[in-house]
Amino acid sequence: MATSLKNLSDYQIKKQVDLSDKKFALVVSEYNENITGALFQEAFHTLVKEGAKEENIEVHTVPGAYELTFGAQRAAKKEDIDAVICLGCVIQGDTKHFDFICDAVAHGITQVSLKFDKPVIFGVLTPNTLQQALDRAGGKHGNKGVEAAVAAIKMLEE
Repeated sequence: MATSLKNLSDYQIKKQVDLSDKKFALVVSEYNENITGALFQEAFHTLVKEGAKEENIEVHTVPGAYELTFGAQRAAKKEDIDAVICLGCVIQGDTKHFDFICDAVAHGITQVSLKFDKPVIFGVLTPNTLQQALDRAGGKHGNKGVEAAVAAIKMLEE
């Protein structure tokens, strides 16, 4: 969680994982594309920086956050995919739509991870405002895409 004491882009990987033969799927929501595009760029960059080969990173787009679960399932069922990273952004509005979407996506991503016994990472911003989203997509709180990529790497540690 981003706070004044934690930046989403700051990380340490204690145990170095050889990522050269690991395959990742990035499932990215097109909704709030200015935010999710920034999350994607930094997640991709972090994976490559830490040793993943660009050709071993699949990218799948889905219309919105709600569809991340199905996109994650399609990616996770591929035997050669080692980890899936879901990136999205749902900004609180005036209705309960936010609550239903966030709850469904969180539970759905968890279920996909358990079903396929592989890391499926929840890299979904759930801010109250657009400014809070921007702050977590490369702004003053860093980038959630970095945090999601690091979580995937750490989950692959043996």
